Amino acid sequence: MAVYDQEQPLCLPAAGCPGPLDGPVATCGMSRLLGGTLERVCKAVLLLCLLHFLVAVILYFDVYAQHLAFFTRFSARGPARALHPAASSNSNCSRPNTTAPSSGLPEVPSARPGPTAPVLPPCPDSPPGLVGRLLIEFTSPMPLERVQRENPGVLLGGRYTPPDCTPAQTVAVIIPFRHREHHLRYWLHYLHPILRRQRLRYGVYVINQHGEDTFNRAKLLNVGFLEALKEDATYDCFIFSDVDLVPMDDRNLYRCGDQPRHFAIAMDKFGFRLPYAGYFGGVSGLSKAQFLRINGFPNEYWGWGGEDDDIFNRISLTGMKISRPDIRIGRYRMIKHDRDKHNEPNPQRFTKIQNTKLTMKRDGIGSVRYQVLEVSRQPLFTNITVDIGRPPSWPPRG
Repeated sequence: MAVYDQEQPLCLPAAGCPGPLDGPVATCGMSRLLGGTLERVCKAVLLLCLLHFLVAVILYFDVYAQHLAFFTRFSARGPARALHPAASSNSNCSRPNTTAPSSGLPEVPSARPGPTAPVLPPCPDSPPGLVGRLLIEFTSPMPLERVQRENPGVLLGGRYTPPDCTPAQTVAVIIPFRHREHHLRYWLHYLHPILRRQRLRYGVYVINQHGEDTFNRAKLLNVGFLEALKEDATYDCFIFSDVDLVPMDDRNLYRCGDQPRHFAIAMDKFGFRLPYAGYFGGVSGLSKAQFLRINGFPNEYWGWGGEDDDIFNRISLTGMKISRPDIRIGRYRMIKHDRDKHNEPNPQRFTKIQNTKLTMKRDGIGSVRYQVLEVSRQPLFTNITVDIGRPPSWPPRG
C-alpha cells in the first residue's frame, strides 16, 4: 500500500486523463495551464465588453446631439407652440397686433430668404454707348405709338433706370407746356434714347398750363420741381427744358454738377453761338440744393422773355457760376414754329431783370401758388395739368 506525505497535495486525475501512468504531478501542471488560459480569456472578454460599452455610449451621445440640434432648428422655424407650451399659452389671440412673448430662441425667418439681388456697379462717368453727333430732323411723322415701341425699357410715367449700373443721381426732366403736342412727340422720340444711353435714372414731367391766360414758363418750372419731388423725394438733379429744343450730340450729359449747368449754348437759330454771355435759356440744370439756394425761379414773368436772365442774376447773386459744355457738343436744333398765342413779349421784363436782387427773396419757390387739376401717367411721360392763375393788370405804358 502506498503511503504519501501529508504535506503533498492530492491531485485527482481530470476527466480524459490517460490514467495513473502519468502520475499526480503531471495532472496538476496541466490544470494550472488550463486555469491560466481561462483567466486570460475572461480578461479579454471583459475588455472587449468594456470597449463595446464605451463605443455604445459615444454613439448614443452623438445621435442625441444630432436630434437635439434638429429639434432646436425645427422649433425656431415653425411649431414653437409644441416645443414651448409656455410661449403658446401666453400668446394673446384676441389682439392680432400684439407681440407674443419671446421663447428665448433666436428669431429665424419662417421662409427661406430669396436670392439676393446682385449689387450693380456705379454707372461710368463717360457712358460707353454714346454715339456723339446726331442727325436731327423734324419732317418724318412721329406717332406716339412708334416712340413707345422704340423705348420698351421706359416705364409708365416716363421713368427709367439703367439695368446694368447704379447712377449717381436721380434726374427729373421738367418741360413747361401748352398746346405743343406735335413738338412733344419729337422731343420724346429723340430724348428718351439719348437719356438711356447716358445711363441716367430719370423721369419726364410735362407741366401743362391750363386755360388760355398768358403763359408763365418760370412758374411752371417751379411747379414741376415741387410736383416731381412729391412723386419721388430722391430727385436730386433737375433739368429744365423747352419742348422745342433737341440736342444734336448725346455727349451733352444731362447731369448736375458743382455749379448750375447751361446745356443749350449753341442753337441753330442763333447760328450755333451763345447770343450773349449772360444767356441761360432753353435747357438748364440745377441740383436740388442749388435750386433752393436761389429760391427757385421767379413767378412774376408773364409772357415771353426775361425769366432766364432773372435766373442768371439769381445764380450770380448767390456766388455761383454757370458751367457749360464745349460749344461743339452743346449744339441744339429748334423746331420752327410761330409764336404762341398769349405768350407775347413781357413789357415789364427789362425793369424786373434790373430788380432781381430786391425780388428774389420774396418771389420764388417759397411763394408759388397753383392748383393741380390732373395728374396723368402716360407711357412716356407724366402729364400734370395745373392752374397757375392769371397775370396782374399792368399799368399802361408811357
